[in-house]
Amino acid sequence: MGIQKDRVRFNVGGKIFETSATTLANAGRNSLFGAMFDENWDFQSCHTITEHFIDRNPDCFGVLLDLLRTGELYIRPNIPEKLLYREALFYGLLDHVRSAKWGPFDGNRLRLSRSVTGQAPGDGTAIRAGPDGGCCVAHGSMVHVYDWMLEEHPPINLDYQRVNDAGWIDSESIVISACERLGRGDGGMGLFGASTGELRYKFHVTHENQVKSYTAGALSYSPDYKLFSSCKGRSNEYGIGVWDQVTGKQIDFFYEPPGWSLGDADKLQWLHGTNCLLVATLFPRKDNCYISLLDFRDKSMVWSWSDIGAPTTDERRVRDAIAMEETSSICVVNEYEDLGFMDLRRAAGSVRWSSRSRLMKGKMPDEPCYPKLALHDGQLFSSMNDSISVFCGRDWVLTSRLRRSYGGSICDFSIGGDRLFALHSEDNVFDIWETPSPPII
Repeated sequence: MGIQKDRVRFNVGGKIFETSATTLANAGRNSLFGAMFDENWDFQSCHTITEHFIDRNPDCFGVLLDLLRTGELYIRPNIPEKLLYREALFYGLLDHVRSAKWGPFDGNRLRLSRSVTGQAPGDGTAIRAGPDGGCCVAHGSMVHVYDWMLEEHPPINLDYQRVNDAGWIDSESIVISACERLGRGDGGMGLFGASTGELRYKFHVTHENQVKSYTAGALSYSPDYKLFSSCKGRSNEYGIGVWDQVTGKQIDFFYEPPGWSLGDADKLQWLHGTNCLLVATLFPRKDNCYISLLDFRDKSMVWSWSDIGAPTTDERRVRDAIAMEETSSICVVNEYEDLGFMDLRRAAGSVRWSSRSRLMKGKMPDEPCYPKLALHDGQLFSSMNDSISVFCGRDWVLTSRLRRSYGGSICDFSIGGDRLFALHSEDNVFDIWETPSPPII
């Protein structure tokens, strides 16, 4: 990279700045300053131009220039953060600002950044982290969408259809699954614009060459742009539907076999290594729990487990499940945050429970929220009442716990965009946890 040490002068809103080509190169090729370099990263200086004029805010320019120089972001008290973000967007430096505000995700170093109170009180349905640090919160028939600055976009209103799940296709598109409204023929799934809340298209289910009304539940995605959802129809449309994310066309359907449960699934998870879909139907949605791996290539159920016939004590009720491909296992959790593990290499194996929270017995809150699980970069997360536990290592040792002082039990949480979002049951409050940026040495 043959960067020259040319001095560069800018006149920004009447204020003069001088810097070097080396500093400007830190902005990257996709920035406004990247256009000042040729294909060999040599600065394209023109002897007839002694200074470059930019009609923008000079105070914000100074902050962004210091960011390129040092890698640190210091926002002076007289500069509104929203104004700085707007200017960073103009220069193509928004990713630099985000990286400076919080570091790469690490569950053991997370710190509470802030809390946001939702628009409606009561229990939320779900919270989903977006790929760019924003999130969406499902509440009743509404989905509230927030960008990475936690500014709310126009909400998505499903006209009194209860939302079951939501997920980000990309930073501009959200898929929402909803219940069918009897007598209306509504329900199913739709793709919405994240910033506008407008419906782009619906995902239909076709059975015997007829479009059917259905209730869509849990969602998942695969890298080849397939969308999966649990489905319940009025006829025989019970199972897992598959659609093309780009066109919205249905491309497959795995019908629910007799004696099993797929259409009521609480959780779907695509497994990249095996090209299979984890489908988990859990208590209390059903009296029994059903966990299976589906291979859509030959329409087979390659692995399955159920607690049918097992003792139905609360200590053994599975509340959530997650597949861990690196260890060829499935982790489950009960309402006491005891973790259990099943070996995917064994057909219909038993659960190996590991007691971790026996002290919680007899101390459950009046309205507890069932535990949820998440796996991110080799760290396992489990919510329990008003806290989230982080487990690490080969034996999944408890290494840290995230807790705040108000908001009630955590009903859902999600990780994405180098942030963890936790939704509380009271007042629809959600927390944002971030990893502090590493110090610049």
